[in-house]
Amino acid sequence: MAKIKKGDLVQVITGAKPERGGDRGKQGKVLEVLVERNRVIVEGVNYVTKHNRVGQTQRGTKTGGIETFEAPIHISNVQLVDPETKKPTRVGHRVEEKTKDGVKRTVRVRYAKKSGKDL
Repeated sequence: MAKIKKGDLVQVITGAKPERGGDRGKQGKVLEVLVERNRVIVEGVNYVTKHNRVGQTQRGTKTGGIETFEAPIHISNVQLVDPETKKPTRVGHRVEEKTKDGVKRTVRVRYAKKSGKDL
């Protein structure tokens, strides 16, 4: 079961500090999870610039130029944020019994463990 999913709030825990131009400590929402590459794309983190060659479409409009977008970051470099304390935390799973249409099912549910200094 994946620990980080699309839509989760995560914090970057490695890399250069913001005063050195890095993204460590920044929080953002997960836009996409690339499971086969073990990477996630986080909103507002790891911006890169890409230069596209100038071309022409069938209608004659110009294409190309410089665009910036979020590049993938390795999943081990981000940590889930506890919604209550807004601090990075570990993720746990617990098994719950749920009933749907009179049928009992066991379901694994994610939950945020207590943050480091809050214990």
